[in-house]
Amino acid sequence: MSTAQHKIGSGFGADSTADEVLDGTDLSGKLAIVTGGYSGIGLETTRSLARAGARVVVPARRPEPAREALDGIDGVETDELDLGDLESVRAFADRFLASGRAVDLVIDSAGIMACPLTRVGPGWEAQFATNHLGHFALVNRLWPAIAAGGARVVSVSSTGHHASGIRWDDVHWRTGYDKWQAYGQAKTANVLFAVELDRLGREHGVRAFAAHPGGILTPLQRHLPKEEMIDRGWIDETGRILHPENFKSTQQGAATQVWAATSPQLDGAGGVYLEDCDVAELAPEDGPRTGVMPYAIDPEEARRLWALSAELTGVNAFA
Repeated sequence: MSTAQHKIGSGFGADSTADEVLDGTDLSGKLAIVTGGYSGIGLETTRSLARAGARVVVPARRPEPAREALDGIDGVETDELDLGDLESVRAFADRFLASGRAVDLVIDSAGIMACPLTRVGPGWEAQFATNHLGHFALVNRLWPAIAAGGARVVSVSSTGHHASGIRWDDVHWRTGYDKWQAYGQAKTANVLFAVELDRLGREHGVRAFAAHPGGILTPLQRHLPKEEMIDRGWIDETGRILHPENFKSTQQGAATQVWAATSPQLDGAGGVYLEDCDVAELAPEDGPRTGVMPYAIDPEEARRLWALSAELTGVNAFA
């Protein structure tokens, strides 16, 4: 397929950190919204953006722990947001829009991974609902502020998208639930969302990207039993990481999404999947899970998912 998925030679790589990609960048006067910005790579994203001068809004399902985690970081504010609750999404967006501020950067970093079958809202599968539908509704409700700022929107995906495309006949896993395939579907949805948002938003000066942070051991693994992480060869019986070279630090994990949100190297670009602080290539037909699967950047799949998401959430800024 003809695609813009080709490396651009950014000069950064898998070992680059968020602070390194922001070196020399002045974000004074910029406003960023970072979901999940108080834990794991989200916290490192918030720290780095704030150090570069940005004002960072961190909406959190649990505002008090978020405030504690962010204590001492200048230029950060918190608010309440539960991505699995559309009324909570609406309430946060209404409060933010009432402030009259424009948004320059949106990083949809919050997510859950490989949880037991859980249903939220009107019976939606939690990974698809939280990782995708909640962020879909959030960006659409914040659209006036996003358009006003000509923002970049970064949808944080994962190499997990290789596990599954969109299960059009059963997106909410009414039958045959598999926690890893469900995670994969949600991560594919994150990429397709960026593809369609970029198409719709570019005439308003808004560009969107999907980003794979890399493998990082963070609270994202909270739902995984220790035995499963041992079986996967991640850790030993004592919890020691067996192959540190296979994992990034949280600063390295935050780098690609920070680069996506701020780098002038991406000016005029959008709708692509990034990894290791560069545009990713298409995934090889066999071999390791690298690059992006063609179904995750298919424009027709992206339009179809947008229509379904708008129907499910009742929100569409472009209707």
